[in-house]
Amino acid sequence: MSLSYSNVLLVVLLSLSAFACGNKKDAAPGKATSGNRTLDSINLLIDADPKNPDLYAGRATFFLANGSYENAIKDLREAILLDSMQPAYYSLLTDVQMEYFKSWQALRSIQKAAELFPEHIPTLLKLSKTQLILKLYNESLKSLDRVLKIDQNNADAHFLLGMNMKETGDTARAINSFQKAVNINSDLIDGWINLGQLHETKGHSVAGKYYETAVQVAGDNPLALHAKADFLSRRNDLNGAIDLYKKIQAMQPDYKEAWFNAGLIYLDMDSIAEAYRQFDQAVVVSPLNVRAYFYRGYCAEQRGNKEQAEQDYRKALSFAPDYADALAGLERVKQPR
Repeated sequence: MSLSYSNVLLVVLLSLSAFACGNKKDAAPGKATSGNRTLDSINLLIDADPKNPDLYAGRATFFLANGSYENAIKDLREAILLDSMQPAYYSLLTDVQMEYFKSWQALRSIQKAAELFPEHIPTLLKLSKTQLILKLYNESLKSLDRVLKIDQNNADAHFLLGMNMKETGDTARAINSFQKAVNINSDLIDGWINLGQLHETKGHSVAGKYYETAVQVAGDNPLALHAKADFLSRRNDLNGAIDLYKKIQAMQPDYKEAWFNAGLIYLDMDSIAEAYRQFDQAVVVSPLNVRAYFYRGYCAEQRGNKEQAEQDYRKALSFAPDYADALAGLERVKQPR
């Protein structure tokens, strides 16, 4: 009998650990990465048990993490062929297809799951979320109605209802839905953040309390800290915003927005050297960030380093040839002294 998919990764990891302990033969230096060894180990497990769908799903998870979407889809189709009654296989297939920009195929995958498991709440929620992403709002609401008929106090359903209302411009109903969601589950960080955003949009002074609640509930969540930092920045509390961005940087150094947004604030504070440092790190963690290259170039220009500025403006233009600010910057630094 197949394991539930929630245990797939545990099984695979334990199996790989056992395999590694029993395998004394190391690969030659430079011949294989740890990822290669992991894939080889999963392949050996599948060779030994080719009718185990969980192993294919486990390998699909590995492929997804490494951007090998076609292989992930192939393995999930094999897992479903071997055991079509595991809703999590369809859910993971939907995730892979969405990551692979095959959104309509993803919709069909989760629709199939909803047909097979009409009262499986995680499947219905995934269906509603997929429909929301595709702007199929009426269909998304119908899927949520199915969830709420099964569990009227499902926090995730009320949250998605709020997202539908927010997207369609019904702010009052969105606030009511998000409020109900966090009343049911106070750990729902996105609910508190959305409440803060909507109240702020309406000019309500209570907005800040919602951002603060998100941070209190999950002070180690960069999204909560980011939301409050943005709010403080909009309220002109630049030092408060900087402090939060620095906290995010320390906790999660690859969180690119923390570096870029902090750079913008330092620019507003006329701290060019520190702004340059922030944009420089933003480029490191996000090499395709066009605006980070532009602003690093702008800071270099302000510091008198026209050569560095020209390099950054050209880099920005290599990604976005019509970037007006970069074109203007390049024209400035090319002018004779």
